[in-house]
Amino acid sequence: MHEPSTPLQVAIDGPVASGKSTVALQLANRLGFQFLDTGALYRAVAYTVLQRGVAADDADGVAHLVAEHMPAVTMDASTGLRYHIAMDGRLLHDELFSREVSQAVSSIAAMPHVRERLIDVQREFARDKRVVMAGRDIGTVVLPQAAFKFYLTAGLDVRVDRRQRQLQRRGIELTQKALQAEIRARDARDQTRVVSPLVKASDATEVDTSALSIDEVVSLLERTVRASTG
Repeated sequence: MHEPSTPLQVAIDGPVASGKSTVALQLANRLGFQFLDTGALYRAVAYTVLQRGVAADDADGVAHLVAEHMPAVTMDASTGLRYHIAMDGRLLHDELFSREVSQAVSSIAAMPHVRERLIDVQREFARDKRVVMAGRDIGTVVLPQAAFKFYLTAGLDVRVDRRQRQLQRRGIELTQKALQAEIRARDARDQTRVVSPLVKASDATEVDTSALSIDEVVSLLERTVRASTG
């Protein structure tokens, strides 16, 4: 499936709240691979756009900003597996998951100049590394040569429940009705954007996570990888 000299790479794609980021992190930990949630990079750009007072739908303003400011990804020296994201030398954590950033990120992520710049960042991160990368266009655009590609899905109601729990852990309360509308809108934007739309790679394995626990999904993917690599 892959040349011995080529680092083994795993691409995990899927819509919002499909479980891809959590699954990718745990799979990377089990395999001893590096991990990157590419959505965090887009959130870092969205956060910076908002902090600079640029409107999320101002394509020219965003283009000017990303020409001068791009997120940097550094590895945790203590483990060599975890990563940190910084903008202009400042590490970003909880700021990336604010309500304001969540509302702005899909519009900004759809802008061609943003995606093109961040795709380069992602590919550079993965260069010569064994990596598990989560996103929406990893298997189709960022790492089309990845040895393993998975596309995670889940029913809308399940995704709404998951998203609500995620937000509650961050102290954000939203009704399921509001979240359902938000997720539907996000899906539509992701699937119809001109550059790198959310689609399943033709050679990806689709996994419906609706009735599975995180551990069950991770174990399934781990078995698939290990069975092919020995």
